[in-house]
Amino acid sequence: MRMYDIIMNKRNGDALTKEEIDFFIEGYTKGEIPDYQASALMMAIYFKGMNEEETLNLTIAMENSGEKLDLSAIKGIKVDKHSTGGVGDKTSLVVTPMVAACGVPVGKMSGRGLGHTGGTTDKLESFKGFNTSISTEEFINNVNTVGLSIMGQTADIAPADKKLYALRDVTATVDNMSLIASSIMSKKLAAGADAIVIDVKTGSGAFMKTEEDSFALAREMVKIGNNAGRKCVAIISDMDEPLGYAVGNILEVKEAIDTLNGKGPEDFFELCLTFGSQMLILGGAAENEKAAREKLYKVIDDKSALNKFAELVKAQGGDEKPVFDTELFPKADIIEEILSEKEGYVRHIECEEIGLCSLLLGGGREKKDDVIDPTVGLVLKKKVGDYVKRGDVLCVMHANDRDKFEAAKKRFLAAYSFGDTAPGEKHIIVGKVE
Repeated sequence: MRMYDIIMNKRNGDALTKEEIDFFIEGYTKGEIPDYQASALMMAIYFKGMNEEETLNLTIAMENSGEKLDLSAIKGIKVDKHSTGGVGDKTSLVVTPMVAACGVPVGKMSGRGLGHTGGTTDKLESFKGFNTSISTEEFINNVNTVGLSIMGQTADIAPADKKLYALRDVTATVDNMSLIASSIMSKKLAAGADAIVIDVKTGSGAFMKTEEDSFALAREMVKIGNNAGRKCVAIISDMDEPLGYAVGNILEVKEAIDTLNGKGPEDFFELCLTFGSQMLILGGAAENEKAAREKLYKVIDDKSALNKFAELVKAQGGDEKPVFDTELFPKADIIEEILSEKEGYVRHIECEEIGLCSLLLGGGREKKDDVIDPTVGLVLKKKVGDYVKRGDVLCVMHANDRDKFEAAKKRFLAAYSFGDTAPGEKHIIVGKVE
C-alpha cells in the first residue's frame, strides 16, 4: 500500500477503506509518513469530506494509536462528559461531584486550557497541592473509593490525534466536521467510559459560531459514539455570553463552590442540572429527567455534592479547606470595578473578547508552556438584557499588573453593545442530539 495512492483516492472523491486509514494513522504516528503527505491527505479530506464509515474508522484508528484506559475494574456504568470549550465554563467542577454523590461513578480525563478557553485541570490546580498527573491505578482506585476522579490527559492517549491536530492547525484544515469529531471522540473513546455526554457550545465565545454547525458537530459525534458501542448524548448550549459571571481560574472555582452551595447563577445551574440529568440517566441511576433532577437537587440541598468535591480535592493531594471557606484562596493585588461609559440595555457581549481579557491578564495560555496566574480574571455584574446607566459597575477585574489591567479594561469595554430596547430572551439550552 502506498500513501500516494491513498491521497489520490481521496482527492478523486473516493471513500477510504479501513485498511487505508489504518495504514495512514499507523505510519504517520510512527513517523514513517512525512508531514507533506499527511498535509495533502488532510486537505483532500477537507474538500472531499468523509462518510460515516470513514469517520468512524478514522476515530477508531486514532483511539488505537496509543494507550487506552481499561476501566473494567470500576464498579457500575462509567459516565464521562466533554465540553467543546467556552468562556467561564466551569461545569465539570459542579456536575461531576453532583453525579458522583448520586452514586454514578465518574472517571474524567481533562485537558489544560489554551487560548481564551480555560481547562478543568488548570482550575483544579487552584487548590494547593492538587495533582492531576496520577497513575491509571490511582485514578481507578479514586473512582472506586470516592466515586470521582479527574486526571490530566497523557501524551500516550490518542497520540495520532495530537500529531494530526498540530498539523491541521498550521495547514488550514481544522474546520472539517469529520476531522473535528474524530479528534474529540478518539480521546473520549480511549479514556474508557461506557457513556459520554457532550456539551457542544454555540455562539460568539464558542469554537462553533452558528447553531447549524453546532448541531452538525453534535450529530457527528453522537453517531461516532453510538457506532463505537458507547451510549452518547449531546447537548447544544449557548455561548453568546460568558457562562455564569466569573471568568478566571480561582474566580470560576469560587463560583462553582457557590453553585454547590445552592447559590450559583441561574444559567450556569440550569446547564449543570441538564448535564447531570443526562449522566444519571445514562448511568442507570434515574429513569427520566424529572427523577434525575430530584436527585440532583437533593445532593445540593444536603451538601453531599459539596462534600464530594472536597473528597476529590483531598484524594488527589489538594488542600480541601477552601471548599468550605473560599476566602482562603489567594487573591490578586489589583481588584477594581470597571464602570460603564454608556447607557442602555446590554444587547450583546462579544463573548470571545471577554475570554481574551482574562488571557491578557494572565489567566490563559497563548502557548502550551505559558504559566497561568490563577488569581486573575473578572466577575461580570451586568449581562445581556440588563439595563445599565453610565457609571454602573459592569465587572470587577482582578489583576497583578497595571499595564495588563489597562489593556484588558479597554478591551472589555469595547466588548459590550448597548441599545434602547431589551433583546429577546435566550435560553442556555439550545437543543439535544441523541
